[in-house]
Amino acid sequence: MTGNSTISIEDVRAVYDGAEGDLWELIMGHQIHIGGFKSSMDLAEQAGITEGQRGVDLCCCNGAGMRFLAHFRNVASMVGVDTTQTVIERGKDRCAEEGLADRMEFVQADVCESGLPDGNADFVWGEDAWCYVVDKPKLIAEAVRITKPGGVIAFTDWVEGPAGLSEEEAARFLGFMKFPNVQSIPGYKNLLTEQGCEVVIAQDTERFASYVDLYMEMIDKQFTYDALRILNFDLGMLEAVGGEMAFLGELAKAGKIAQGCFVARKN
Repeated sequence: MTGNSTISIEDVRAVYDGAEGDLWELIMGHQIHIGGFKSSMDLAEQAGITEGQRGVDLCCCNGAGMRFLAHFRNVASMVGVDTTQTVIERGKDRCAEEGLADRMEFVQADVCESGLPDGNADFVWGEDAWCYVVDKPKLIAEAVRITKPGGVIAFTDWVEGPAGLSEEEAARFLGFMKFPNVQSIPGYKNLLTEQGCEVVIAQDTERFASYVDLYMEMIDKQFTYDALRILNFDLGMLEAVGGEMAFLGELAKAGKIAQGCFVARKN
């Protein structure tokens, strides 16, 4: 696992309390993860999430994953856990707007110590957000704790690819993204196995590079003004962000970072 010990949860909160979080939502939509709707549908189908189930979304952000599961898998209810008040309030508003408030609950807490009851969820869900959590072993243990025996832990995440990151690449990547560390696909698989889970899927979605290209193209061709408005019309800042996005694309194409997909069953 590659990490940067200088990045803390306060840095992550600052992202989603401010302009950086708004910029991510501009280019990625409400579903702030690589692949958007397609990625969510793939994960739900691979995990076998069906009508009437009750789930927990750890690092739920604005609740887009929860709303997706309500609309397109007809889950009975979702509990979303996140540490940032701004996105929780935004999520509550959006759930109300989409007529889902009665099926959605938000909890502001450390996802490694959610306070949720043992073995009560049919599944635990996450989409490209566990990379923000410092203690990955504790996070996986918490996900398993709150899942019923026979239930599923299903998530995607940004991971280190098989080619590996140099120290310089890791410092730049983690610093830009405000990730305290990133796990690898084998690393997550081991953590799930150590918690007594049967790992069903642990693989690269192979989406990363093409979607970074898409985001950069949208900013260049359509959303330039919108992005500048978020950045207080600072052209230099937008150019800097563009340079870091291009760097992410280079890392992905070189097999140094990826989007991993994971489905595991609790024994």
